[in-house]
Amino acid sequence: MPARVHLIDGTYELFRAHYSKRPPHVDAQGQDVKATVGVVASMFALFDDPAEGVTHVAAAFDNPVRSFRNDLFDGYKTGDGVDPALLAQFDRVEAAVRAMGVTVWSMDRWEADDALATGAARFLDQVDQVRILTPDKDLGQCLQGQRVVQVDRVRNRIIDEPGLLSLRGIRPASIPDYLALVGDTADGIPGLPGFGEKSAAALLLRYGHLEGIPARESDWDVPVRGAPRLAATLREGLDAARLYRTLATLVTDVPLPESLDALQYRGVTPAFAAWCDEVSAPSSLRARANP
Repeated sequence: MPARVHLIDGTYELFRAHYSKRPPHVDAQGQDVKATVGVVASMFALFDDPAEGVTHVAAAFDNPVRSFRNDLFDGYKTGDGVDPALLAQFDRVEAAVRAMGVTVWSMDRWEADDALATGAARFLDQVDQVRILTPDKDLGQCLQGQRVVQVDRVRNRIIDEPGLLSLRGIRPASIPDYLALVGDTADGIPGLPGFGEKSAAALLLRYGHLEGIPARESDWDVPVRGAPRLAATLREGLDAARLYRTLATLVTDVPLPESLDALQYRGVTPAFAAWCDEVSAPSSLRARANP
């Protein structure tokens, strides 16, 4: 049984590379490919890390940004406002990662996070550990002990289930409820007015889910600042909060075709050398085409 499977949030990596301090990079036609080249370099750094021990890997991408959640809520995130130079690389980064020899999950109706959640649920019993490479809060709902963990490469930290409890004060199953209350600006989820991280965590650690929170603050047996106001807000906004929770709940049955064996990393494909030529890749990446 493989020790680990690594599931990479490719969209997060693409945005991170685009806004990083990496030097600009254009292809032979003068098109901006800084983010794409950055993702490839970052993934090779992951593969070279002996502490990670990558053997089985997949990368999930949003392409386009819109998903079924936009049909449920008009305010949900879209590609509006995204730098056109970044949007222009959505197809190109997928092609680059495939040329590297990595399985790519390209999402159009679902989101990349749904693919990651599906992969975690599917492969949990086939490996010793599932490692989800993203710091995104919503992936916290996938954590299971130390069997399914998040890897935040920027902060160099691992978030397991005990770590989530220490970091946010809640358990994985309460993450969608938590985001429903506090909101998630990255995804366009507004949350309910007045709820902050501490108040939401205190209530959800005690009651688990929205429906478990007593309607009257006089029935709350945990101290929460501003309890009367928050209780009234929740009573009045419960339907909205339930919708926000639906938006924050990840799908775990996306129809991904690949088995775990298909995710085994065997090195770059013959297409990788052509990709290097296409983007005028730096010598450090060209060397990967002819090891």
